[in-house]
Amino acid sequence: MKRVIYVGHDQLNSSYGALKGADPKSDLIVLVESARMVTGSNWNKVRLYFLISCAHHFAKELTDSGFKVIYQKAATTVDGLKQVRAEHGDLPIIAATPNSFRLSKALADFGVTFIENDLFLTPKELFTAWAESQKSYLMENFYRGQRIRLNILVENGKPVGGAWNFDKENRSPLPKGYTFPPYLEHKSDEIDQMVAKQLGIEPNTTWTTNRVGAKKVLKNFLDNHFENFGPYEDAMTSDNWALHHSLLSPYLNNGLLHPSEVVDAAVKRFKKGDIPIQSAEGFIRQIIGWREYVNGMYWYLGQDYKELNHLKANRKLLPLFNDPDKTKMNCIKTTVSDINQRGWVAHIPRLMLLSNLALITGTNPQQFLQWMREVFIDAADWVMVPNVIGMGVHADNGVMMTKPYAAGGAYISKMSNYCKGCVYDPKLRTGDAACPFTTLYWDFLDRNIEEFKGNHRMAQQLFGINRLKDMDQVRQRAKAVLTGLDNGLI
Repeated sequence: MKRVIYVGHDQLNSSYGALKGADPKSDLIVLVESARMVTGSNWNKVRLYFLISCAHHFAKELTDSGFKVIYQKAATTVDGLKQVRAEHGDLPIIAATPNSFRLSKALADFGVTFIENDLFLTPKELFTAWAESQKSYLMENFYRGQRIRLNILVENGKPVGGAWNFDKENRSPLPKGYTFPPYLEHKSDEIDQMVAKQLGIEPNTTWTTNRVGAKKVLKNFLDNHFENFGPYEDAMTSDNWALHHSLLSPYLNNGLLHPSEVVDAAVKRFKKGDIPIQSAEGFIRQIIGWREYVNGMYWYLGQDYKELNHLKANRKLLPLFNDPDKTKMNCIKTTVSDINQRGWVAHIPRLMLLSNLALITGTNPQQFLQWMREVFIDAADWVMVPNVIGMGVHADNGVMMTKPYAAGGAYISKMSNYCKGCVYDPKLRTGDAACPFTTLYWDFLDRNIEEFKGNHRMAQQLFGINRLKDMDQVRQRAKAVLTGLDNGLI
């Protein structure tokens, strides 16, 4: 063997990254399962099961292809590479650039040579050039440039369908009696069972752990869910945990699927003529727009960005985030239960329920960020830092988003069925039956009125406070709600 190729658990693709052009005759492939990755935090075991089993399956696929592969367990990634060198000699090590600041520094300090990480569609240099040319970092501007650069849903420089963005058409609540096609369930194999046993759980049938299965998930989405993805992508319901979402983010984020193949398949399916433009555009925007934008902003904003706390939010993480029985709020109880079971909920529950609650309660951004990192199957530093610090809890003073995503119970009632049967009333802001979201929404605006009074996008919301004649009662109710949430009683 002439060199070591290190492959991260989030770079499981033999056609891209460090494995592109690898030679079974001269390359030793190494994956490292570090103790830091599996211990030391309150990791969701569904998340660990997915990451570890996928890596084991990938290692087996490489071995079956003729490669010599080592799956090394060690305290840290660097320690694992040291153990490999101790056994196989001081071979040079290459790797695709890691997807976090921490691991990039650790490997660079150890002398690993990086090659381009092309598991994304946008090189860092290209994103940096775009960001430095902007007065503000509007994702929409980046996305339109992506459409043109990648020549996706564009004809003669103009957007297919006559508009760049059909988001306004994609905000419908579910009709009564709406039904969904079934999602795939995946059978476990010996590797899955081995990993599950090590973790002390049963194999999870929601998620596949190999590339063949991931391609089936993509096909199932395109065949059965793509058509209606757009209109209901912001809807929430207790009747269905996935709605028409693709469920592809875990496989995109660990390398089993490449964004280019997903987009190409979606465009090909759209061209058959029976997929509405609002669904096609909305789905493709998530991949070439938001996903690439978030990754670009993670690197552009720097490693200190995750420590920002502009609103000085210092409440400890609420008990309900770890235990759904610590709340009576139907929306949160259902959402956290879903996370515990599958390690996943859609983007709107993440933003408008979980992050919204952290925002309006004044929960410490770093504690909330750590929780989000621990529980979601598709979580990574590059994913969660911009999404939480910038979008979720507005801890960056508007660097990413020009307004905080704060909302009361009325939004939840409109976009979901969670409020039916809940002990709290989304229409009430005072009294014991008042929805905590409604009470805390107005209290949040009141607490931060000086902070936001110069923000034109907040003018209408702040104007609403002046029309409320019961703000004293709202403040009193908010204190009781916050105390109750701290004690797991609301």
